Amino acid sequence: MVDIMDAQIRQLCPLKKEAAIWFDECLLRYSNVEFFGEIDIEHKFYMWNTQNVTWPSTEFQAKVMKLMNSLKMKAYLSPLLFATQVTEIGLSQKLYGLVHCTRDLSGGDCKKCLETAINELPGVRDGKRGGRFVGGSCNVRYELYPFFHSEDV
Repeated sequence: MVDIMDAQIRQLCPLKKEAAIWFDECLLRYSNVEFFGEIDIEHKFYMWNTQNVTWPSTEFQAKVMKLMNSLKMKAYLSPLLFATQVTEIGLSQKLYGLVHCTRDLSGGDCKKCLETAINELPGVRDGKRGGRFVGGSCNVRYELYPFFHSEDV
């Protein structure tokens, strides 16, 4: 995987002193400036599900934010700086959430990074069925379908 990422980053960013490339399960970043242990929310992108939820968006937003804030608290206290959770919303609907920080961050910096990511999480206010913030030091995601393996929970 690293060889594929290395080849792609060199092709997409030739002669650059700094670059980052994300895949679902990994991130590769290089720079001529020291970045270990520093929160990076400048290198980021957003994605969201194009479908809307079927209940009021303010109610859904509250459920998503409650889940994300619960995951933030679990992740920043975890040695892996990672957490997933599935929560019931409604009678037969589940909400899936994941948060993750790069392991060069301290727990406190992970918490700060996740707070920023959660506040910038796209789709929540618009009632979208899923949203994702992917940054250089942390990422957060929610969906109404399983997007991680159940043994991760």
